[in-house]
Amino acid sequence: MKKRIVYASWTAALVLALCCSAAPSQAAGFSETPAKGGGFTGPGPSAMTVREALGMRDDAVVTLRGNIVRHLGKDLYVFKDSTGTVNVDIDNDIWRGQDVSPKDTVEITGEVDKDWPSLEIDVQRLTKL
Repeated sequence: MKKRIVYASWTAALVLALCCSAAPSQAAGFSETPAKGGGFTGPGPSAMTVREALGMRDDAVVTLRGNIVRHLGKDLYVFKDSTGTVNVDIDNDIWRGQDVSPKDTVEITGEVDKDWPSLEIDVQRLTKL
């Protein structure tokens, strides 16, 4: 009986140690929730043009700089740069309280969503420049 109690205690200690050891590795490097609201401040993905984005594969991540020129209804908008236009899907939480007009330059990052015969960008981040 003593062997079972010792074994159970040792197993519990091992599980606890394994669970606790994951936390320090998450704290180092990049984190989904940076300390004190901060985050990475260096260069990000290079911006591409609408023309380049239109040639990308489905689910490719793209970053575009330009203007949102029209609201098509619900979460769908028209994004424009010097090379063309593309429809973008922007959920309400992506705006993060930013007011954007067609005169404002924005940077959007999102995924290409190809559904025959159309293509749109599912926006994951929007920053007013």
